[in-house]
Amino acid sequence: MSVMTPAPETIDYVCDLVRRRSAIELEASKAYLIEARLTPVAKRNGYSSTCEMVKALMKNPRPALQQQLVEAMTTNETSFFRDAHPFEALRTQLLGELLRIKRAERTLNIWSAASSTGQEAYSISMLLSEHFPEAATWKIQILGTDLSDDVLNKARQACFSQIEVNRGLPAPLLAKYFRREGLQWQLADKLRDMVKFTKLNLIESWPAMPKMDVVFLRNVLIYFSPDTKRAILQKVRQVMAPHAVLFLGAAETTMGLDNSFERVQVGGGVFYKLK
Repeated sequence: MSVMTPAPETIDYVCDLVRRRSAIELEASKAYLIEARLTPVAKRNGYSSTCEMVKALMKNPRPALQQQLVEAMTTNETSFFRDAHPFEALRTQLLGELLRIKRAERTLNIWSAASSTGQEAYSISMLLSEHFPEAATWKIQILGTDLSDDVLNKARQACFSQIEVNRGLPAPLLAKYFRREGLQWQLADKLRDMVKFTKLNLIESWPAMPKMDVVFLRNVLIYFSPDTKRAILQKVRQVMAPHAVLFLGAAETTMGLDNSFERVQVGGGVFYKLK
């Protein structure tokens, strides 16, 4: 199937479904992206085109197929140590202080929200193992969440292609923490075991969580309306420990949305703390 511009009614249906299920605001101008993302879904389900699939869903709204469509449109970009600044701030300033604060409890809870295929969460596990060996005896839980079953299943496998490990992963860390398995690279079990992945839709009710010491909520708020951003930030506040830090994407901010956060500049990056 060739990629073509979908019909206006197809675009409207997809945008509305994604908005209702995930609160993500797709632009109708992204018609090419919609077609490129949904063409494989249509083919996998026996339809000749995205338009044919959407027409069928309009007549018979199959929940499982609708979920495949939403997941295809909300799978986001990720890479190891993406944007560098948050990981540098963790290494040079934040984790040492958190280990001091939590010394009596010897627990550390870190949340990678919208974790996609797991590179962010596993980057954190590598950083801890590489630079904070004293934490090896602690109870450390890195939680990765996403609304897509497909990406969560891949994340749990912790097995990455050559292209994926080439993106952001330093060669010494690849050699130290991964083993070659055919054309793939498998992460060491000790780092894989530090991370738990579970399904969570940010706009729906959240399961019970421990108080988080670090929250990564990067490059996801940009897709939401201001009201949805406010609602999510309010819920994030409720799961943050008083000393916790929040990382957002470079184009994201709490300013004008939630006055409970204080912006902290460190090096070339920014994080947020509760006031």
